[in-house]
Amino acid sequence: MIEQPLTQRWPGRTPAGRIAYVNGRYSLFAQAGVHVEDRGLQFADSVYEVFGVIDGLIFDEEEHLDRLERSLSELEMAVPMQRRPLRLVVREIARRNRISNGLVYLQVTRGTFRRDHAIPGGPAVRPTLILTARNLDMAAVEARRESGIKIVTLPDERWARCDIKSTSLLANVLAKTAARRAGAYEAWLLDGEGLVTEGSSTTAWIVDKEGHLVTRDLSHAILPGVTRKVILEVAAEAQMPVVERKFSVAEAVSAREAFITAATIGALPVVAIDGRSLGEGRPGEIGRRIQELYRTAAGNRARGRESV
Repeated sequence: MIEQPLTQRWPGRTPAGRIAYVNGRYSLFAQAGVHVEDRGLQFADSVYEVFGVIDGLIFDEEEHLDRLERSLSELEMAVPMQRRPLRLVVREIARRNRISNGLVYLQVTRGTFRRDHAIPGGPAVRPTLILTARNLDMAAVEARRESGIKIVTLPDERWARCDIKSTSLLANVLAKTAARRAGAYEAWLLDGEGLVTEGSSTTAWIVDKEGHLVTRDLSHAILPGVTRKVILEVAAEAQMPVVERKFSVAEAVSAREAFITAATIGALPVVAIDGRSLGEGRPGEIGRRIQELYRTAAGNRARGRESV
């Protein structure tokens, strides 16, 4: 069965008001909550995923669920629900919130237990599962795609396991805030050698002077981005040269192009880094091509997957 956009599959059946899902129950967003001793609240002992929804289709769903299961495994956290029913919940929360272009946010915490730093043992603690959804202003995203965005660089002050998509995001919050106060859209974070790791909530890319797509190789220093993974695949299929390696700010500033990627934005071009214009100071053709390839491939995958 071919997957149809959520807005076509359930026309006119969405209740008014924003809806959240917490531990098996759909409720009004304003009334949803967790226990005060939930370990996600007390210790950021939790992981999350963000699914992009484009034209009523959930993009890269299986890849996000793969990464969710990896994060849970790395933290020895139980899976709150099997994949098939979880896919149903993802679709239902999108449907109830009338998401045409936006996101579904999924969070799993270790659950509620008497406050103690050590991970509680035994089967008594049940994971907390939270889902919310909201529409995004895609016109604003497309406007940024046309004009390009500005980047600032900052020291990477995050924890040592950035490959786990943890909700422990305070350092990311501070970096993003500093970028916005500096009039930039995003911050690129620098390791102890002054090399770019990734953005505060995005993957960093450049197009070097030889025309290679360059993004940092996977390690504990960066998140294995789902959009990054799909773009690497579509670039390879299009026979575009790709190199996974570290790069410096100086190389980025002198690159032909640069862009960032994430689930809700696809690829956004970078036109300035730390106040210095990049290339011709406007979005480049390679980044534009990458966005087209990603949008087409992810859309086709979403339409072609069997309905749950």
